[in-house]
Amino acid sequence: MASTPTPTKKRTAACTALSCLLLLLLPGQPARAAETFQSPVTAALLMDGASGEVLYELNSHAQHPPASMVKMMVALIVMEKVREGSLKLEEPITVSARAAKIGGSQVYLKQGEVFTLEELMKAIMIHSANDAAVAIAEAVAGSVEAFVDLMNLKAKELGMNDTVFHSVHGLPPGKGQEMDLSSAYDLALLGRQLVQDPKILEWTSTVEEPFRGGQFTLHNTNKILTRFRGMDGIKTGYIRESGFCITATAARDGTRMIAVVLGAKSDAMRTAETTRLLSLGFNTYKTVTLATAGQALAKRLKVKKGKSPDVGLKYASDLRVSVKNDQVSQVVFADELPEQVEAPVQEGTTLGKATARLGDRVLGQVDILAAETIEKASFWKRLF
Repeated sequence: MASTPTPTKKRTAACTALSCLLLLLLPGQPARAAETFQSPVTAALLMDGASGEVLYELNSHAQHPPASMVKMMVALIVMEKVREGSLKLEEPITVSARAAKIGGSQVYLKQGEVFTLEELMKAIMIHSANDAAVAIAEAVAGSVEAFVDLMNLKAKELGMNDTVFHSVHGLPPGKGQEMDLSSAYDLALLGRQLVQDPKILEWTSTVEEPFRGGQFTLHNTNKILTRFRGMDGIKTGYIRESGFCITATAARDGTRMIAVVLGAKSDAMRTAETTRLLSLGFNTYKTVTLATAGQALAKRLKVKKGKSPDVGLKYASDLRVSVKNDQVSQVVFADELPEQVEAPVQEGTTLGKATARLGDRVLGQVDILAAETIEKASFWKRLF
């Protein structure tokens, strides 16, 4: 059976009891919702997309070839650079001789052909094109090897401790080369980053897309897209050494789940296990939004020596947790604030935090900010 891996402030009385839909997993203890879930694959994992909580796992830290799922890291790096402004999806990329010679799943790029970055990203994320991955790596980093270095740096930054990349496509290594390795847990971490980007989900949810002016059609390698409600990504993988693999995600009614399946013996088994994992998640858990960025708190905080006697408060960010259906009224969401602060107070200053707990377990926290600026009162006003 699978098991899961492992001053002074006044707490105010603003505690709200919530309906809980999750028995949170403790390190080394079995996932109760999944006690009867037996999987025939090499490794598997189910993760809540909002909190990152592991809801089910099987050999989740065992190293395994990710095959074409390495392209997920290519996508993450590219889109980070797009957001930073150092890359544009409209910029042209010229296909090199090296890219044109790559085999396996491809869009048959020819040396000297020019495509936009977005066209090639679609080829990667929809059709799993190895040649497009090489063309992008060379254009972005100067060489495939330099891009692989970026991939490994990003993996380390994300805490993907089971992962080492040697390629940008995931093909079996040639003579003198080494196999890409990752794990179900690491791939879920990577997937959780990708689902935060609407553009990536736009690509990974596309079933078909014309390419090269309609001379070629990109066909999504994820055949579960049209078979499971809410599925919108992310990436499949297969080589003989890896078996049939997938990092999948689906969203229903505000709840997002991420499932990883490694080492399935057939495409049918991969589909069946992915469907079972995601169904387990949606049938057992729900994501509850406790706070949203900028949301005002009902209370105000006293301000000493200010032009106003108190200051408005707001949450700094969203806070969502996954909870289990039969755990009603056990999650407590409470704010922790000082009794007062002293002026001046600048808008956006962190004044406290709010914490969601289930028993002694902290589910999540969000900072509480000043919602306005309170200037210091004049000497005469403070005197009287």
